[in-house]
Amino acid sequence: MRTIDRWLASPWRRAALAALAGALPVLAFPAPSLWWFAYAALVPWILLARSAPNGKRAAYDGWAGGFGFMLGMHHWLLPNLHVFTLVIAGLLGVLWAPWAWLVRRFLAGVPSRSRVMAALVVLPSGWLAIELVRSWQGLGGPWGMLGASQWQVEAALRLASVGGVWLLSFLVVAVNVAFAVLASVRESRVPALAGLVATAAATSAAWVWSPRPDIDGRARIAVVQPGIIDGTDSGDHRFAREEQLTRELVGRDVDLIVWGESSVGFDLGDRPDLARRIATLSQETGADILVNVDAHRSDRPGIYKSSILVGPDGPTGYRYDKMRLVPFGEYVPARSLLGWATSVGKAAGEDRRRGTEQVVMNAGHGLHIGPLVCFETAFPDMTRHLAEDGADVLVGQSSTSTFQQSWAPEQHASLAALRAAETGRPMVHATLTGVSAVYGPSGERIGSWLGTSASAAQVYEVPLATGITPYVRFGDWPAHAALLVLAALCLTEGARAVRLRRSAPAPHAPHARTAHEWPAHPGH
Repeated sequence: MRTIDRWLASPWRRAALAALAGALPVLAFPAPSLWWFAYAALVPWILLARSAPNGKRAAYDGWAGGFGFMLGMHHWLLPNLHVFTLVIAGLLGVLWAPWAWLVRRFLAGVPSRSRVMAALVVLPSGWLAIELVRSWQGLGGPWGMLGASQWQVEAALRLASVGGVWLLSFLVVAVNVAFAVLASVRESRVPALAGLVATAAATSAAWVWSPRPDIDGRARIAVVQPGIIDGTDSGDHRFAREEQLTRELVGRDVDLIVWGESSVGFDLGDRPDLARRIATLSQETGADILVNVDAHRSDRPGIYKSSILVGPDGPTGYRYDKMRLVPFGEYVPARSLLGWATSVGKAAGEDRRRGTEQVVMNAGHGLHIGPLVCFETAFPDMTRHLAEDGADVLVGQSSTSTFQQSWAPEQHASLAALRAAETGRPMVHATLTGVSAVYGPSGERIGSWLGTSASAAQVYEVPLATGITPYVRFGDWPAHAALLVLAALCLTEGARAVRLRRSAPAPHAPHARTAHEWPAHPGH
């Protein structure tokens, strides 16, 4: 133990170990998808922070661990943003400094039972506060929320219908805290075990009492994935491939056809010939086609990414302009200050424009769809609002072709399972180059994924559901409850500090010196 302490005395070695510990949770996400590892992935980080010699060192451990966490979750951006990926990870890693300070505050030494029980609530609340802050789109959005690692676990998806991905993150962190105490503090194992039992009881209660979606119909939805298209005329070639694949759906009785993000590289107002070709496809297949246009608009200035529904007579009038843009990928924040990012990576040369409101589209056949574009499927509030507005099916149009050889396509496709479970609405995740996937209203996978090597049109039998999940009804209540816990902690700590200051003995006033205590004057 003394050897380890001496080794950790080096701040650089300790920071490197913290960064490595912070990166461990990435293994719980696709593509490794070791979902069970999420329940112990934070233990090394927690043990390191609780052993810090002081609060300042613990905060540094949190910062370094946060750097490792953000870099691990976004490592696939390195080929595009280069050194700027490290800058972003370093800046956002600061968010974990207060969390690690709290770890030491509650778990250092031999914590009492009350401190352990408080830690099982406070530390998960602190983690949720971090996820809430970094979920702001300007800071990169909610990519890699810890609870999202549980996308393929049926019991976790049931919990997501109650409290969204926020509730899953809370429970995963609470279990990690309990395991850390079990591993390091023998005297405090009883409250740690009690915390695990309470977590299991809450999970079981949600399993029994959470409402199931009521299936009341089915829709046949086709996903068209053209695959990688190279060449200087890739936009025209991609459209031709999508056209060819869509014609394979003729006679297959589909209700809706979905193309991926940026499936049309020209504004349909400027290219009426393309609009007519899509309308002809709609006539031949008997289904409306949801395409996605990434181009300068003909009716207003700027580039927009827009989901447009096209029927047999042409565009139906339904259009959704992407509202939440990818920082650096689709716009450069504070371009006057950070525009240099375009010179060191593949940041956006021109900012995309934002849409102003979400749209529910009537696709015919009694089917109402709620479109989202790429990055937006990571935001649980957007799918919740679409479910509230009457969407029968959630549709995400995406393109991760830039990151084709990374873990990003699989991780992105997994998010749709959570969004479906949270809202009780099926979700279609359609991409240009994979991974495309479809999930039922409980988050269960429908059919097989279209992988990154596929170029195909695939039809899915999608169950439709009615009813409102607790998450749709009550929103992000676990995040709000976490903020209340932290506010109560601040008030309690503040009151404690005041009480200690009042109870401390008053300093003695210097007594008046008598004549013999004064030094003699040098002149006497």
